[in-house]
Amino acid sequence: MGQGPTGLAVVLSLAGALPAGTPLLLDVGHTLPPARDALSRGRGLDCWEVRKHNSSEWCHFIRSNPDCQLDGGFLDYLGAGVFVTTVVAGGIALVKPFTAASRPFLRDVIFYMVAVFLTFVVLYLGRIWLGEALGYLGLYVFYVLTVVLCTCIHRRQRRDGLAPPGPWEPEMPANVEEPEPSGTNSGDYGEEYRPLLPSQETSLRILTTALSPLDYRKWRRKPWYWRLFKAFKVPVELVLLLTVPVVDPDKDDLNWKRPLNCLHILTSPLLCVLTLKSGAYGLYQIQGIFPVWALVTLVASALALIIFITTSNEEPPKYHCVFAFLGFLASAMWINAAATELVNVLRTLGIIFQLSNTVLGLTLLAWGNSIGDAFSDLTMARQGYPRMAFSACFGGIIFNILVGVGLGCLLQMTSSQPLVKLEPDSPLVWVLAGTLGLSLAFSFVMVPAQCFQLGKAYGLCLITCYLVFLCVALLTEFRVIHFSTL
Repeated sequence: MGQGPTGLAVVLSLAGALPAGTPLLLDVGHTLPPARDALSRGRGLDCWEVRKHNSSEWCHFIRSNPDCQLDGGFLDYLGAGVFVTTVVAGGIALVKPFTAASRPFLRDVIFYMVAVFLTFVVLYLGRIWLGEALGYLGLYVFYVLTVVLCTCIHRRQRRDGLAPPGPWEPEMPANVEEPEPSGTNSGDYGEEYRPLLPSQETSLRILTTALSPLDYRKWRRKPWYWRLFKAFKVPVELVLLLTVPVVDPDKDDLNWKRPLNCLHILTSPLLCVLTLKSGAYGLYQIQGIFPVWALVTLVASALALIIFITTSNEEPPKYHCVFAFLGFLASAMWINAAATELVNVLRTLGIIFQLSNTVLGLTLLAWGNSIGDAFSDLTMARQGYPRMAFSACFGGIIFNILVGVGLGCLLQMTSSQPLVKLEPDSPLVWVLAGTLGLSLAFSFVMVPAQCFQLGKAYGLCLITCYLVFLCVALLTEFRVIHFSTL
């Protein structure tokens, strides 16, 4: 599911400001060389002096001073990778013990270990050539082709009866509680609440019923603290109902609500253009006159009107499945917007409390960039799909490290200088890369040793490994633990 903004892309874009023909320099650890130590101290004094001025001058100073930029480079990728493969994967095993899909698990772990090894090599060498950047992208293409080919082969074997069912099969949710009704629609309560005589509801009645996030029957039965919590949830649920279409195959009408679905045709595209890049695309003016959001509003309104005229309230159209893709896109944009704002808040806290970029990339920014994956994977596990959630832990971060590093470096290379130089000055970079490799090796050995039965003991071991790593990394950052320079 979609993640928050990563620091490598921004750091690489800053490298584009160098003169032509100069090797691009990527400060991986954001640790200044000794020659720049005096300059760093001078800028630190400026940071203290600017606090005496008004807020607008403070904000301008932070935006213009490179020492105040909080882009973690490789730290964001490595820190997020350690967090996802330990805390999120361990949390899934704690929430819902399950049998892992053996072949997909081994495939994903092997590919991710290869990606981490390549990253360790380029950090050790201190540069990325054009061939190495293309190798990152080629490895991800090979990974995708491997996934597709393995899936096709296994499906053919299943169809021919050559492959018996195994723990790698897609699971069906078991022991999952029925979802509680969220509206007052009579179709959500069973046969005893259905009207005796058939009647056709008006479009206005359907719209108001579909937009009601409260179940008044359940409201009367619940205690006061549940009602208080529900009161805080109602505004959020109402906004989600207005912007995210839901197609439910378990219902006879597939959850087709003609007036609300037509409204989704307008609200979902507006959500996408106004949340992508914090609204930069939506507020962009075509020819300096007409904003993009107004154009989207006109086109979506015309399309919604056509759908409303050509459909009925009783029967969903043949293209109703398209609303499922629209709902997926809207959900991804909400997750991306929430993760982006969370990362921005964490960066602001880092400036206020004067935390170093290394500590931020290791802790707050790594957590913020992974919060979308954590919520979606844990929710998926709680709903009865732990194997799917566990596979998502590795698939997403494989994409981040291979495509993020490969494409980011490739875009900054020129024909005269096909090279990006790296400066892993901070020993914490090696701690991160080593911990990520050890966590993957631990899972690669322990999961098959347990016959792919993942329980609470495995989850506790992963979370304990992350806590130990966090202590070692912070002690390394604060110079309590010293490592010899590689």
